[in-house]
Amino acid sequence: MKLVNIALLCTTFFIADSLFAQEPTRDPLLRWMDQIAQRQLQERQRTIDQIHTVAEAERRKQKVRETLLEVLGGLPDYHGPLNPKVTGEIKADGYTIEKVLFQSLPNFYVTGDLYRPNQPGRYPAILFQSGHTQEGKPEPQRAAANLVLKGFVVLATDPIGQGEREQSYDPQLSGPLGGWSVPEHIQAGAQSILIAESAARFFIWDAKRGIDYLVSRPDVDATRLGAAGCSGGGALTTFIGALDPRLKAVVPACYPNSYQLLFAGPDPDTEMSLPQFLARGLDVADYVELTAPTPWLIQATEGDYFTPAGARLVYEEARHWYGIYGAEDKLAFFVGPGPHGTPLVSREAVYQWMIRWLKDGRGDFHEQPVHLYTNFDLLVTPTGHVEDIPGSRKLYQLILDDFHAKKRQGTIPELQAELRRLGIPSDSSAPEMNVLDESNTGEARRQHIKFASEPGIEIEANLYIPSSPSGPAGPSGRKPAVLLVADHGPYFQAASTDSLAKRMANKGRVVLTLEPRDSPGEDTHAPFVGNWITNSRANQIGLNLPAMRAHDILRGVDLLSARSDVDPASIHCGARGVKGVWLLLAAAVDPRIGKVWLDRTPYSLRAALENTLNTDLFDAVIPGFALHWDLEDLVKAMGNRPVLWTDPANWMNRIVALSGPYQYRTILGDTTDLADAQDDAYIDEFLK
Repeated sequence: MKLVNIALLCTTFFIADSLFAQEPTRDPLLRWMDQIAQRQLQERQRTIDQIHTVAEAERRKQKVRETLLEVLGGLPDYHGPLNPKVTGEIKADGYTIEKVLFQSLPNFYVTGDLYRPNQPGRYPAILFQSGHTQEGKPEPQRAAANLVLKGFVVLATDPIGQGEREQSYDPQLSGPLGGWSVPEHIQAGAQSILIAESAARFFIWDAKRGIDYLVSRPDVDATRLGAAGCSGGGALTTFIGALDPRLKAVVPACYPNSYQLLFAGPDPDTEMSLPQFLARGLDVADYVELTAPTPWLIQATEGDYFTPAGARLVYEEARHWYGIYGAEDKLAFFVGPGPHGTPLVSREAVYQWMIRWLKDGRGDFHEQPVHLYTNFDLLVTPTGHVEDIPGSRKLYQLILDDFHAKKRQGTIPELQAELRRLGIPSDSSAPEMNVLDESNTGEARRQHIKFASEPGIEIEANLYIPSSPSGPAGPSGRKPAVLLVADHGPYFQAASTDSLAKRMANKGRVVLTLEPRDSPGEDTHAPFVGNWITNSRANQIGLNLPAMRAHDILRGVDLLSARSDVDPASIHCGARGVKGVWLLLAAAVDPRIGKVWLDRTPYSLRAALENTLNTDLFDAVIPGFALHWDLEDLVKAMGNRPVLWTDPANWMNRIVALSGPYQYRTILGDTTDLADAQDDAYIDEFLK
């Protein structure tokens, strides 16, 4: 592996320089979570440092495998037929491309291109995973064609949400409603977490079934199998390389990175990262170590956001691990030039690695010119969409099936115990508060404040104190209070939080509007998914952002309760949209919230499992919650305390007609002189 070693030496200085060039994040919430993540990683490292023998390593590997399967939610328990079908062929120069269709689960179709030599025989085979190109399987065709010319059979498939497997394709748009593959992956990720699974389990299962297909072929030598891929394909290669012992050579590119740098950096999307991953004592090196001494070549590029520095951390730890097995020669590290991707030298390193370990080193690793086919040339189905196959199923339907199979309705006492486990209740102590600035709005005196929700977490809020002594008063002249969760949502002609607060203060209430913790700079504004990555990061370290935000609301209640001008027995709370879910979590566990107003809040978490697309679902996801409870159970947990629920919505922010104790506005349109009239009626009802 002379090429690999030279590249490694040439890039050592760059990697070391990059490692120390990482700037500390300026985002307070991300910095706080990163500190937790780094403590978890340090604890893991102490465990790794104590492993010195093969027996100790094997015990660790068994535990890691069990843990990975647990956080994935297991792999599908299915042993049915693949029902493979070749729908067409392309006769290329020296090889043939078969257009392959098979079912990884019943009626869940996988589309792929199978590259095979034209000469009869049994060949080593490689599963080549596509990255996040929307077209999927055409992406690795240059490498696949070169490998087949070097005597391999190669299968390149469309990952879920890509190529012919888009999950939200709309014929009127001639494209996916979700925008592209990553938002579709994120949607499935949120749905999966709701039922205590990871969307990665389905991607891994597709890869496993792809290997099943390869070994079923008479032209494949099942004892000589490899896997390779870059970016999203590098992640899936890493996962299947760790979990399928049939693989004898593994080359993931532009993904393997330690969470020492990944967590506050390019934290990967939902099928590339697992909930509870760091909290359960894992890092990316565990994937490599799980199969030691299977040969792995870890690849990176100099300008990648999955930095060579982070990849080197994985390599250095795994190199020590391979040393325990006396197999240092079976692990290598290669850094190519340029940005995220696989340049020529990186592709040739793949060929060299596969020839070394799957062909006894016999063959030329240099790349040859090959004809490249268009996406349309390589289509497997007549229309380019597997959903047009009669009976074809989508990913959300598989997740919904798992929900029905695993669902067990929980009790209200169990629910309240779960809310306590999530850390939602406060200790009712008065939080430390600082006044940042102050003004008089006429209706009230406004104080812009900041208070501590917990050590390291500060919440910004506005406090509206009535200017007039008029209005209801409790014991010792104390006034009722209102807490409103601030929002900036896309609610046409809806009153702003500031406007509602002033109107309620004018009616003699002390009003607190607060913004629960967030990392607004992390919001990519991709279609429908919201600030999913902050939620995902919290899940990785064993925390839950909706629960933490519910805790922030209760710290706001603590602040109001401690005020000398507030009647602590009369505190009402309101929220709009998905933030109403956080409020329900808080109200279900704390009886000090006497009444709740939910406006345009989704009416059900379980309803989010019934479609491919949802809006801001990650902001409401608690792992496994939907298996046992729904939002109506949170209302039940409030007992006799009233809930005013106006304009209940679905997960696309559309108001839906429901039976039950919901109230609906009429549409005023341009009659702006009546715009406040309906809200005034709701405000009066809320304040009773």
